[in-house]
Amino acid sequence: MSVVSLLGVKVLNNPAAFSDPYEFEITFECLEQLQKDLEWKLTYVGSATSSEHDQELDSLLVGPIPVGVNKFIFEADPPDLKRIPQTEILGVTVILLTCSYDGREFVRVGYYVNNEYDSEELNADPPSKPIIERVRRNVLAEKPRVTRFAIKWDSEESAPAEYPPEQPEADQLDDDGAAYGAEEVELENALIKELEEVEHQDGEDHEMEGTSAATAAAEDDDASDAASEDLEAESSESEEEDLDEEDAGDGDDDVEMADDANPGSARPQSQPEVMVH
Repeated sequence: MSVVSLLGVKVLNNPAAFSDPYEFEITFECLEQLQKDLEWKLTYVGSATSSEHDQELDSLLVGPIPVGVNKFIFEADPPDLKRIPQTEILGVTVILLTCSYDGREFVRVGYYVNNEYDSEELNADPPSKPIIERVRRNVLAEKPRVTRFAIKWDSEESAPAEYPPEQPEADQLDDDGAAYGAEEVELENALIKELEEVEHQDGEDHEMEGTSAATAAAEDDDASDAASEDLEAESSESEEEDLDEEDAGDGDDDVEMADDANPGSARPQSQPEVMVH
């Protein structure tokens, strides 16, 4: 059983300008005292064909963690345009919100992001050089894809049976870069197709069928034993037990979670203060 459980995430400023920072209100539950901080990261996938263009937008250390339900706001910078191919600034991509303990990732939330112009004329006939100030991003927050990983926490006894041993020989394996690129072209086409379905089917929810260049390798790793599921279903039950009614009611396109603070602060509700480094 995981010592820390993610209860919900709300995308606060959505839709927004491409150059606006990302803001997430995150709520999680801690079942026992932890010796170390939690590390939260937000990654932007700049290209579906190569992980070379992935960007870590921001990272945040949160701790010490009080036992119970905690909430804070995670704010991350927008992506650096110089690291994104111009042909891939517009269209569908993915962002990944992850949390790790002592260097071991235990939860990942993936969202589709659609970047397009704010006018039909520009979308119909986009200029050769993107006009960034006219680009709007829309995080498809209704159906995030949540992947959980069993990890070792503070004690050896907490390590799962399948906890992978050290594998120094793994660095000697051949690079599979060519196969990686081919798979990601397929993934990009699937993302675009699903986005079109989301836009044209009223009232119908769509789950993420995949993640991105940054996520394909991790989710295919047999040793991780990841379990994917929609966050909304689980958060609706946890929210009744752990969250106030006023925290549960805001935001139609948000997954339930909590806290929005500056990158340098975190605030639990009705709990001792969570320190963000």
